[in-house]
Amino acid sequence: MRLPGPMRVINEGAAFVLELVAIGALAWWGFTAGDGVLVHVVLGLGAPALAIVLWGLFAAPKARFAVALPFVLLVKAVVFGAGALALYGAGRHALGPAFAVVALLNTVLATLDRHAREEPQVRGR
Repeated sequence: MRLPGPMRVINEGAAFVLELVAIGALAWWGFTAGDGVLVHVVLGLGAPALAIVLWGLFAAPKARFAVALPFVLLVKAVVFGAGALALYGAGRHALGPAFAVVALLNTVLATLDRHAREEPQVRGR
């Protein structure tokens, strides 16, 4: 399924916002989880940092390593899933699952669009 130009731009913009929300949710959860200032700081900075590193290495449009699509989707599932769980864990019990559904739909649309755009190039060779 190939998305029309404006729809593709909107979906890509939404993907970026979802990435930021996942990182923010991980920070929020980390700074409120556990007991003690040290635990708050380690989780509040460490969880989003880990997500950022994973995303930058494998899932970003200009990722450091070019990996197969299934691995990219796995990294996205881990980061978005962790973001959804972080929202839920931070007490936003409706927002966590809602975030997961929106992230899933966005990723499915982006993946189908990418596949549809790459298909004609393969046939034309």
